[in-house]
Amino acid sequence: MDLAFCGNENNINAYNVDDGVLNNGCFVDALNLVPHVFLLFITFPILFIGWGSQSSKVQIHHNTWLHFPGHNMRWILTFSLLFVHVCEFAEGIVSIDKTMIANHLHLFMPAFMGFIAATTSVVYYHNIETSNFPKLLLVLFIYWILAFITKTIKLWKFVVFGVRPRHLRFCITALLVLLYGLLMAVEVNVIRIRKYVFFANPQKVKPPEDLQDLGVRFLQPFVNLLSKATYWWMNPLIMGAHKRPIELKKIGKLPIAMRALTNYLRLKDAYEDQRTAEDPDRAPSIWRSMYRAFGRPILLSSTFRYLADLLGFAGPLCISGIVKCLESENKTTISNETYFGVNFMSSTDLLQNSSVLAILLFLALILQRTFLQASYYVTIETGINLRGALLAMIYNKILRLSTSNMSMGEVTLGQINNLVAIETNQLMWFLFLCPNLWAMPVQIVMGVILLYNLLGPSALVGASVIVLLAPVQYLIATKLADTQKSTLEYSTDRLKQTSEILKGIKLLKLYAWENIFCDSVEGTRGKELTSLKTFAFYTSLSIFMNAAIPIAAVLVTFVMHHFINENGPSPSEAFAALALFHILVTPLFLLSTVVRFAVKALISVQKLGEFLQSDEIGDDSWRNGNMPVPFEAGKKHMGTTKAINRKHPIRYQMDNYEQPTRRQMRPTETEDVAVKVINGCFTWGSNLSTLSDINISIPTGQLTMIVGQVGCGKSSLLLAMLGEMQSMDGKVYWSKLPNCEASPDGISWSGMEETAEDIRSKNRYSVAYAAQKSWLLNATVEENITFGSPFNKQRYKAVIEACSLQPDIDLLPFGDQTEIGERGINLSGGQRQRICVARALYQNTNIVFLDDPFSALDIHLSDHLMQEGILKFLQDDKRTVVLVTHKLQYLIHADWIIAMKDGSVLREGTLKDIQTHDVELYDHWKTLMNRQDHELEKDIQQDSQTTLERKTLRRAFYSREAKLDDEDEEEEEEEEEDDSLSTGTTRRSKIPWKVCWCYLSSGGFFMVFLMVSSKLLKHSVIVAIDYWLAFWTSSKTNQSRPDNTNGTTVTQSTLLDEENSSYYLPVFIVLCAAGITLCLITSLTVEFLGLSAATNLHHNLLNKIIHAPIRFFDVTPLGQILNRFSADTNIIDQHIPPTLESLTRSTLLCLSAIGVICSITPIFMITLFPLGVAFYFIQKYFRVASKDLQDLDDSTQLPLLCHFSETAEGLTTIRAFRHEARFKQRMLELTDTNNTAYLFLSAANRWLEVRTDYLGAVIVLTAAGASIGSSLYGLPSSGGLVGLGLTYALTVTNYLNWVVRNLADLEVQMAAVKKVNSFLGTESENYEGSIDTSQVPENWPLNGEIKIQDLCVRYDPMLKPVLKHVNAFIQPGQKVGICGRTGSGKSSLSLAFFNMVDIFEGKIVIDGIDICKLPLHTLRSRLSIILQDPVLFSGSIRFNLDPEKSCTDDRLWEALEIAQLKNMVKALPGGLDAVVTEGGENFSVGQRQLFCLARAFVRKSSILIMDEATASIDMATENILQKVVMTAFADRTVVIIAHRVHTILTADLVIVMKRGNIMEYDKPETLLEQEDGMFASFVKADM
Repeated sequence: MDLAFCGNENNINAYNVDDGVLNNGCFVDALNLVPHVFLLFITFPILFIGWGSQSSKVQIHHNTWLHFPGHNMRWILTFSLLFVHVCEFAEGIVSIDKTMIANHLHLFMPAFMGFIAATTSVVYYHNIETSNFPKLLLVLFIYWILAFITKTIKLWKFVVFGVRPRHLRFCITALLVLLYGLLMAVEVNVIRIRKYVFFANPQKVKPPEDLQDLGVRFLQPFVNLLSKATYWWMNPLIMGAHKRPIELKKIGKLPIAMRALTNYLRLKDAYEDQRTAEDPDRAPSIWRSMYRAFGRPILLSSTFRYLADLLGFAGPLCISGIVKCLESENKTTISNETYFGVNFMSSTDLLQNSSVLAILLFLALILQRTFLQASYYVTIETGINLRGALLAMIYNKILRLSTSNMSMGEVTLGQINNLVAIETNQLMWFLFLCPNLWAMPVQIVMGVILLYNLLGPSALVGASVIVLLAPVQYLIATKLADTQKSTLEYSTDRLKQTSEILKGIKLLKLYAWENIFCDSVEGTRGKELTSLKTFAFYTSLSIFMNAAIPIAAVLVTFVMHHFINENGPSPSEAFAALALFHILVTPLFLLSTVVRFAVKALISVQKLGEFLQSDEIGDDSWRNGNMPVPFEAGKKHMGTTKAINRKHPIRYQMDNYEQPTRRQMRPTETEDVAVKVINGCFTWGSNLSTLSDINISIPTGQLTMIVGQVGCGKSSLLLAMLGEMQSMDGKVYWSKLPNCEASPDGISWSGMEETAEDIRSKNRYSVAYAAQKSWLLNATVEENITFGSPFNKQRYKAVIEACSLQPDIDLLPFGDQTEIGERGINLSGGQRQRICVARALYQNTNIVFLDDPFSALDIHLSDHLMQEGILKFLQDDKRTVVLVTHKLQYLIHADWIIAMKDGSVLREGTLKDIQTHDVELYDHWKTLMNRQDHELEKDIQQDSQTTLERKTLRRAFYSREAKLDDEDEEEEEEEEEDDSLSTGTTRRSKIPWKVCWCYLSSGGFFMVFLMVSSKLLKHSVIVAIDYWLAFWTSSKTNQSRPDNTNGTTVTQSTLLDEENSSYYLPVFIVLCAAGITLCLITSLTVEFLGLSAATNLHHNLLNKIIHAPIRFFDVTPLGQILNRFSADTNIIDQHIPPTLESLTRSTLLCLSAIGVICSITPIFMITLFPLGVAFYFIQKYFRVASKDLQDLDDSTQLPLLCHFSETAEGLTTIRAFRHEARFKQRMLELTDTNNTAYLFLSAANRWLEVRTDYLGAVIVLTAAGASIGSSLYGLPSSGGLVGLGLTYALTVTNYLNWVVRNLADLEVQMAAVKKVNSFLGTESENYEGSIDTSQVPENWPLNGEIKIQDLCVRYDPMLKPVLKHVNAFIQPGQKVGICGRTGSGKSSLSLAFFNMVDIFEGKIVIDGIDICKLPLHTLRSRLSIILQDPVLFSGSIRFNLDPEKSCTDDRLWEALEIAQLKNMVKALPGGLDAVVTEGGENFSVGQRQLFCLARAFVRKSSILIMDEATASIDMATENILQKVVMTAFADRTVVIIAHRVHTILTADLVIVMKRGNIMEYDKPETLLEQEDGMFASFVKADM
């Protein structure tokens, strides 16, 4: 058959134009070619040559700026145009009749050229747009006009010749005319708006602000439609992740429209608008404000969702069409009518062609997936926007919460943290799932209707199975949520116990109690595991339901169908039905989830509403416009360029008066009162007044002290002046600044209307305030002190000196750049308090309030702070200071004293006034002062509290250098490897197989074997079911078919058919039943495999850590160990099993599907290789990027949550300093950072899904093509098998992306196993010893004789020895005192007795046995020790004294009596069973120390070691203790490591140590005689 443009049949002269040129159809078609050729000729040169030199390109980041109006419209129209061209082409080819001699090129050639021209037009347009060359658009304008004209001529000719809409070609031509017309209109519109031609002055355009800002990297809103749909702009980021990890810098800032500020303003407006004038107190509805602010995108997303769902039904319909076409191989002849000498086919005929259907199926799939991902993306973006807005709303509310709410416990920190961490996320998730709510019913109804059409009433039975089981799924889902709650409670308990153990690990080891405590944790863990078992059971049930419902539905449907219709379904119906059932299951499975989230969202909104309605701080002070400085600046329409200064967001303008200028004004200040309270009466919210009848004035520039007993309202008075309390009566006046304008937030503090003069006098500005309970930010030490003020080196140095922080800073690993606070290094109370005082001193404010700054400081520091800090630094600066204190010896320095009693002012005046007027009070003070001075003398030489604190800090760090945290090491390795890129990339894209194997093996080999075998069996059974269905349906339709064995046609008798179908049905039922049981078994095995792995890993981890040497705990930060027990264990318990299940299921589904397709149409294998390569690269790139983005999301979430909780804790401080604006700014930045990471993560997920979905569509297309090809070339294939192959190909599209997503998730989750594993490698202490326990006498050590021979001790083989060649001999019953300066090795010696440190030379012999040979448990359980830090565990008093439960009550009471505690314990409810809270917080430090003494007495061992045990007890109690020890332990050996030397003057023997050596060793009397000796000098200093 030759090719000719018009065809060359002999009978008709195709080139005959006698009737007029336009009446020759072929000529009209040729005319249609002209515009396309014209376009190609003009644009190609421009496209290939023109882009070399663009002079007019605007300097802008990324060429993504879309200049021209009507942009999206043009893309949509062009895509429709391309689709119509494809149809036209198909129609042209199909309508060429077999009878024609030559192919009529003119039937499809113009369509083909049109397709190419349309593609070119859009490429050309895109290039012009991004380079902003509007004049070149004229080419397109001309093209649209020409195409429109030629197509109209063709349509007109059709009408003239009587071609009607029932002919397909007529419809196509009409559509083309319409599309060209619309495109022409779009082009005219661009000219109208941009005026680039025909007008004198073209319009100038500026790129949007986001694109001018190079920091914005999230381009989704700015790119063109194609890139939007396929996330093409993400490619560089995702591919780049392979070479360099993605960092925060790389993902940049959010576009303005998505920033928390913008969305906050939207939501706030919607919220506030609901407050009407008539009813101002009515609580606005949060739902309505959410709908008003974010309703439109949700509607858009729902539209996309509907489109996707409707297109989803194209799959089953096309399958049934293709199978039908292939079955009716004797093709029905196409009814052709001839006009113009060519054939015209009717509109329905095209859909009878299997190739056309395959291409339609492919296009439908592509579109459906694109719409679906678009819908997901829009909801996720909206959800993120909503979360940002809600966070800003909550934060704003926190800043205005009344303090009484916080202190009365109406709003707790826990509540606020839950709001931020849980409730906002619940709402966000609800928004993600929201479109499902209204898309699902439509999907279900459509599905059922189609099923009914295919299979009749039996379909309804199958559908009803699915619908009836949905409530069961909902039930399971609610049960899951409940079990999760109870699991959470147990795991919190377990964590509490674990952290107690880790905090008191030293004590546990010294008393040999590890195993008791270990068992108690294991007990709680047992309960948690029982709860987890239920959880696993319900999870596996829900997985089972998902897998089994479609099988059950198919079974019921076909069995019913078999009984109703004798002849059964044809393959086309059967497999369309199968595909439909798969479609139907998804919404029903999701339904339970969505309903659960909807319920949660309702609760969250209720909580949010209550919180937003809670009381705010008094007055309208916050609404007078001093607050939202930066908030307003963010509003776009203000258009002030000044406000949007990119480098520095506006700070509160308090820095604008510098110190020197203020100085000169000080003398001219007229008012000498800084703050004045006139008959004030204040309350903390209840109607009882806390402070009443307050009349005070604070003199400017002087030091005012407030004194009084505990609880008389001193702190409340400060807060009342700061406006934190509710005022019931009276006013607080603040003196005005000399230059009133300098304070931007001048606000009135009373609600009454006043003259401007009055308002001025009440103005209050920033007050430097140090609260009683110290409050630190999670930031560096320096940031905590400067607190947002500009850094001034001299001033900073002076402040640090005044607060004597330098020695503490020197101890920190990075000096003052060390992170402190919740997540940073734990400082002691005194250190925290000094930092807070330093913050107050550093701030450049006129007024300083210090609330009992000496409470946690010892005497030296207090004096230094008073002299250097308050008297020198603050007074030199002429700042007004108000100081609350208990230290009366400082009263002499006060310029003004306010004495308080029971919430009112007792006296006010100078010390002289009080001395003359109130002698009684003065005398009372005098006696108190003497007592304090006495304490002062006693305190002078003891290692003060501060040195103690510094010691603990140093202990925490000196060991760190030797071994960094394991995580740091890992990171460093990675960094080194990343430098050599090649190794870095391979390492980052590897799947951690080793770790996976370790996880599986800890689950037990039998379980692994069971899981693998049952999974494989299940999937083979499912494939068998579908194969059987294919044979069954094919056998029914092909009553007569060629018998493949001998090529003759055998007509099967009805009898034979009866026989066949009789066994088809039972086999089908048996297979289905087997499939359902296997589903149950597999889902259970995976969950319980996970459970046993979790059990074993936790058990091993706990045992390893509890038995690790003490050095391990010095080196490893507590937080890191706790993380293994909290976050990582949680991942192993709850997250890995479902991920593993999902991964294996989706992988096996995809593999079985591909296997089935290959077995049916072997040609398909050819395409497998390229598809596999594509898939490999997609998943490889995605996994790396996803892991990075996941890490970013996690790491940016923590600071945000911490910022919220620390703001709530430090509210009074922030408000006193007037730093709300700065904290808001910080909150917005943190929220935006976290949202950016989350947005990129979800965009990356969309990137992956779009790509895997398109791959799936290609698989469907090739599978269809292969089966059509096989049937065309006469390869035998039954319709049933073709249907089977296509149905399977459709499922692949759904599961491909799950394979990758689950792989990525599993990789992230396996990191937890890896971390736990790294701890499983720690060495345990050697508990065995070389002597058997039976060889040790029962009552050893009987006498308590200790020989120390040439003892050398070190903490770690890497470190220097701490004791060098120590020799000593202690006789039975001797009292030995050991003293020396800090770090001389005293405590190390005490640890050596218990074999807690590495004794690498020499030995200690107790009663004739070398302790190194003893089993550790035996050794440690026979000695007693009292440590310097008292440790109590939560439980009862009995448990704390005797956890082994081995003593009688009398023995315990006796011990308590010796320790002076008997009366106190008797008074407690429950006596010995009275409750001890965590860490013994409900007893004072002294009492705790006494309990530890009692604990040592309970264990009646003949050797007692006291390690600085009396450091935290006052003198009187200590003296009693000394006597007790001497009497109760008269016959035992006591080794006392002394803090205050005078405690060991009565000892029998004194050892003085220095740097790990013994310097002096003798009786104390002898040592005192050597006047230049060390001991003598110690005693002198101590007297």
